Amino acid sequence: MLTTLTRYEPLAGGLDRVLDELFRPALWQAPASALAPIRVDVRENADSYTVFAELPGSGRDEIAVEIEGDEVVIGAERKRAEAKEGESWIYAERRVGKVQRSIVLPQEIDRDNATARFADGVLELTLPKKAPQAVKRIEVR
Repeated sequence: MLTTLTRYEPLAGGLDRVLDELFRPALWQAPASALAPIRVDVRENADSYTVFAELPGSGRDEIAVEIEGDEVVIGAERKRAEAKEGESWIYAERRVGKVQRSIVLPQEIDRDNATARFADGVLELTLPKKAPQAVKRIEVR
């Protein structure tokens, strides 16, 4: 019978936090390469798709949605508030800059009837499915 050994380091977490605070830079920013894409959930029913996209820190006027056929492109720009007089940033961990996400859906979207709602940092898109077009037969003469 094998027994699994676990590692016991009672000071590791606490010591790391103390050293991080002691040697932290005056201003830390995440590298640009660490920017995560927009996270989405996509739900489907018989008539439409519903896309929920996380866009914390973005305003309604900073969000763009483009629909072309079966592809939806969501873009936004996140901005950091300027420090007021006499203030300076100690930490700057929230991501800022442009973000974009492209989603290809299984069926074309009726973009004329698509709707968007933005609340609590979540964009909700209701994307009706486009009715399939009937096959057109051409008479050969």
